[in-house]
Amino acid sequence: MAENNEESAQAGTPTAGQLAAARKFVAEHGKPSKAVVENIGRAGARVVLVGADGALGDVIVKGPAAGAALVEAVADLEAAEWDAATVGATVIGAEHRRRMAGPRARR
Repeated sequence: MAENNEESAQAGTPTAGQLAAARKFVAEHGKPSKAVVENIGRAGARVVLVGADGALGDVIVKGPAAGAALVEAVADLEAAEWDAATVGATVIGAEHRRRMAGPRARR
């Protein structure tokens, strides 16, 4: 039983590596950066990062609680939703569009 409580507590805590990745993203892509926490089921949660320069990045954490804790712990990282302001802040280049389009678009 104590083991389950310990796992639950850890699920709400980002690792040092996850924190370092988010801090590095903010340092490289400008302040303030935005973060949208998306639940991806058993795999945990995806924290999508949007830099001040429009760059996209992400960090996978154990769950939505860990994602929220990550956003709180990183200076100059603001919690956001996929609203017009956040979507409008993204800059998606031609190469990224080709990669996301799949193999048919690469012919």
